[in-house]
Amino acid sequence: VMFHRLLSVVRRQSSSRGWQKWSSARGGVSAAEVHSVALPAQAQVVICGGGIMGTSVAYHLSKMGWKDVVLLEQGRLAAGSTRFCAGILSTARHLTIEQKMADYSNKLYQQLEQETGIQTGYVRTGSIFLAQTQDRLISLKRINSRLNVIGIPSEIVSPKRVAELHPLLNVHDLVGALHVPEDAVVSSADVALALASAASQNGVQIYDRTSLLHVMVKKGQVTGVETDKGQIQCQYFVNCAGQWAYELGLSNEEPVSIPVHACEHFYLLTRPWESPLQSNTATVVDADGRIYIRNWQGGILSGGFEKNPKPIFTEGKNQLEIQNLQEDWDHFEPLLSSLLRRMPDLGSLEIVKLVNCPETFTPDMRCIMGESPSVQGYFVLAGMNSAGLSFGGGAGRYLAEWMVHGYPSESVWELDLKRFGALQSSRTFLRHRVMEVMPLLYDLKVPRWDFQTGRQLRTSPLYDRLDAQGARWMEKHGFERPKYFVPPDKDLLALEQSKTFYKPDWFEIVEAEVKCCKEAVCVIDMSSFTKFEITSTGDQALEILQYLFSNDLDVPVGHIVHTGMLNESGGYENDCSIARLSKRSFFMISPTDQQVHCWAWLKKYMPEDSNLILEDVTWKYTALNLIGPRAVDVLSELSYAPMTPDHFPSLFCKEMSVGYANGIRVMSMTHTGEPGFMLYIPIEYALHVYNEVMSVGQKYGIRNAGYYALRSLRIEKFFAFWGQDLNTLTTPLECGRESRVKLDKGVDFIGRAALLEQKQNGVYKRLTMFILDDHDTDLDLWPWWGEPIYRNGQYVGKTTSSAYGYTLERHVCLGFVHNFSEDTGEEQVVTADFINRGEYEIDIAGHRFQAKAKLYPVPSLFTHKRRKDDMELSDVHGK
Repeated sequence: VMFHRLLSVVRRQSSSRGWQKWSSARGGVSAAEVHSVALPAQAQVVICGGGIMGTSVAYHLSKMGWKDVVLLEQGRLAAGSTRFCAGILSTARHLTIEQKMADYSNKLYQQLEQETGIQTGYVRTGSIFLAQTQDRLISLKRINSRLNVIGIPSEIVSPKRVAELHPLLNVHDLVGALHVPEDAVVSSADVALALASAASQNGVQIYDRTSLLHVMVKKGQVTGVETDKGQIQCQYFVNCAGQWAYELGLSNEEPVSIPVHACEHFYLLTRPWESPLQSNTATVVDADGRIYIRNWQGGILSGGFEKNPKPIFTEGKNQLEIQNLQEDWDHFEPLLSSLLRRMPDLGSLEIVKLVNCPETFTPDMRCIMGESPSVQGYFVLAGMNSAGLSFGGGAGRYLAEWMVHGYPSESVWELDLKRFGALQSSRTFLRHRVMEVMPLLYDLKVPRWDFQTGRQLRTSPLYDRLDAQGARWMEKHGFERPKYFVPPDKDLLALEQSKTFYKPDWFEIVEAEVKCCKEAVCVIDMSSFTKFEITSTGDQALEILQYLFSNDLDVPVGHIVHTGMLNESGGYENDCSIARLSKRSFFMISPTDQQVHCWAWLKKYMPEDSNLILEDVTWKYTALNLIGPRAVDVLSELSYAPMTPDHFPSLFCKEMSVGYANGIRVMSMTHTGEPGFMLYIPIEYALHVYNEVMSVGQKYGIRNAGYYALRSLRIEKFFAFWGQDLNTLTTPLECGRESRVKLDKGVDFIGRAALLEQKQNGVYKRLTMFILDDHDTDLDLWPWWGEPIYRNGQYVGKTTSSAYGYTLERHVCLGFVHNFSEDTGEEQVVTADFINRGEYEIDIAGHRFQAKAKLYPVPSLFTHKRRKDDMELSDVHGK
């Protein structure tokens, strides 16, 4: 009986007004009929998974005019984790893209009942996010300022107000809360059925109890699927299989790597209170107590994210339909204690059941969507990290746009499948990482979090040497990179605990590294950069690169070109530097996390021509960045070759010997605007060259430096990073990179038409540099990224990255400024005059700081005069 009550949602669907009834009436296929109905021989799209993700993709594809769609579900519709979902729809997210997805889902679910006639249980309850500490309150204030500017009502409230909003809560230990009044609760299984119903009415064919065996692939392209009921030929396949997504991805002839892993997730259900809770009682999230609480049939439903999660199905043996897993009261006890502290009166309520259901998590707490880098036409939407209901509508819409138009309407790089490589798909890695990720969902979201698990996966040959010298490490795309170097006299433990919204403990350490880059010479190990070589027997390499890149690559041998790889709308798919090694050979350097995405993009456009060879040589070279005025002295001494600008001009590359080692590619650029060189060293010589550089450099004051110093230098010089400041919706004209585009190079290139049009019509946003004026570095909250920018009191955009500028002794933020019409709210052209005439403020967690806007780097920073053409106006590499 109790189990029936818990699953009344799903039971109702399979009887009175459920899937079988309406699907038969509306031309769909019922579970009773399904065995006698043959699958279609072909379709344009096959979707695997009948949960909220699969039905949302089907719904949105059919709305966009793609009717020839088949959805397959191995059990019954909505019988996976959708069936056990707690049904809370929350828009308070840290990432803007996640806020937008949840906001769209909220609006969609609200009108679904009217559209389909199926009750979805949608009730607008609002959410209250509690803060027991000042740090949690700061985190909520940061979210609050971002919600307000995208039109989602929210406010920071006092503990007294929390007690008014939810009288059953104990508020004595709170310092404040965030109230989001338009959040809702909904029956997730009913939402999935309503989406399926609408899709079915629009022509989508839905088959349940149909198992998909594998996806058929030919020449890197989806050709069809094989099921236990026969084959369906198709052009597109969408993997919405939730916790089965990983296994399904590996089952193809050409495997698709989808890094997701399931953990057990617990919540309890109680009987109603004597006077049952109102249906619109606010949902409560007590992240410091690790729990959430919502009304459930007059009683409560409460679960959470414990510190010691239990991963399951690592061996891949999971059920066809999800059953309630075993109760484990001992495991749930810390969450129950937390719940009783927050709602003391709960002790008198009878508990109906402890539900234990699998939830799927990803290695970085963000969902996975997009097209596979290895198989064209194979799309994925999975790994919702317990937020599937909140993201379902928006994520389904973006994926459908991606399939229909070739790209979604928002930048979704942070969620793109191609941010991962195959290396993140080791079962051991996933098992260990999700045990860290699940507790982090409610742990503090301080900026620049470093994961502790799955580390030391990809390392430079210098890793042990640098580690012994005090390197503190961050990880990017599985690669270890030094953040900064702790001097021997510093307290290491304190530094490891410097997770703060304020001035961090490493401030003076990074300051010393930056000073050394400015005055002497520093060495930074930048081996993680993605490195490709493109060669051909004839002119094919030059021809294809001229088509793929916006700048002119027909330069003399030895020259380096900064350029963008653009899409049809002129936005950046990649930002890189290319050195011409010979007439027919090019060396391309891209950001670390571009390894998979960039390779897939190049492969997509390269003709299948045996005369053209693309090789990933990331692992073949260790990269050392020598930054500073004395770098020239160190290299001259090691190579017995003149390295002055007359002999070795800016943006030049040549192979030379350094110490005893031969074949070192030396480039006169540093990605920071400071003088210096990049050394690309064959990996077997790495240790020798590093030792020689450090030995000779001693008399010039050499020291190691890390990526935090690099960030400060690049932001002071107004260098933008791909993946942070630049994305697929940013064009070179919007970020001051006209010099990297040659519209008249004599050959057409991808994005040229869009740029010509933009040049004629003007830009609707501009990357701008902001220097904070009335900001106290020691006492005030620091900006990190995502802070709203106000011009003359009106919201105009958000920051994309920031750092303390040690030369300016001020915080510097980069961000895009838009020009919204005060009357209509529509975007208008942004001119230099518009930027320069404004009074600006940056909102950091609800406090606005005055800022000066600059469209170009501050001139006084350039102590070394260089030709304007040679100046790197921006940088290429990510966080």
